[in-house]
Amino acid sequence: MRKDMRTTNVPLSLDQLIQVVAELNALLPLDTIRLTGGEPTLFKELVPLIRALRNLGIATIKMTSNGYLLADMAAELAAAGLKEVNISLDAVDADVFYAVARRKELHRVLNAIERCRQVGMEVKLNAVIMKGLNESQIFPLLQYASQQNITVRFLELMKMGYYFSNEFERYFYSEKNMLNTIAKQFTFVKEQRLEGATANYWVTEEGYRFGIIANESSPFCGDCNRLRLDSNGNLFGCLSQNTAVSVCDALGDQEKLTQRLITALSHKQAVQFKGSALQMMAIGG
Repeated sequence: MRKDMRTTNVPLSLDQLIQVVAELNALLPLDTIRLTGGEPTLFKELVPLIRALRNLGIATIKMTSNGYLLADMAAELAAAGLKEVNISLDAVDADVFYAVARRKELHRVLNAIERCRQVGMEVKLNAVIMKGLNESQIFPLLQYASQQNITVRFLELMKMGYYFSNEFERYFYSEKNMLNTIAKQFTFVKEQRLEGATANYWVTEEGYRFGIIANESSPFCGDCNRLRLDSNGNLFGCLSQNTAVSVCDALGDQEKLTQRLITALSHKQAVQFKGSALQMMAIGG
């Protein structure tokens, strides 16, 4: 990864993370913070982090998780201020789930979904659809999500990490393919996309709403309003640019921090994500 602005690879302490967010929030301010990864439930200070973010006045705190450890943590996370969780569920068939996620015990993820709903969190499902692996799960996932009255978003495979230079076309299943598959059993209409949204949404005749995040087919770079902060205090304006901007040495200097933000934002793509060799699990944001 090309480095910029003296990027660091030393994880910040909880207090340092909060300081970074507090100073960024004073400049922007931030409407929503989403905790991703890697896997955020592996972070030992996750609950104190959420609580501290709430104390900064951040209105909405969300999280993306594989759900594996989530059931036992759900109540404490909700009490700390977590409002919404996106749970990765690429299949509701145990064998297909293992083929995609390389993890067994599908029931742990399903239990996490149920538990998060019980403690009052909004739950959405994310399913990366890959040709030859789990396109057969589109209908079962729709059925499961509609029965649970939660939204599922189907994701196109992204050109990141291994798939940046290997076998992307082999596994890529497009938005058009997904809609054609769904249309075999459902009639639906498209909703107007909200500015800055990553997903397009459709509503079936029965009133069920599902989404598709189509990074390749329906790029959303033109009005992207997101910044990613990794656990080392580096900002990424765009993962496709794959250029980190450290903010650690700019803390306490509003002018310098503003310039770092401008630099990070300048990395955004005008039209479409171009791909990156960066592994999502490695960015730790």
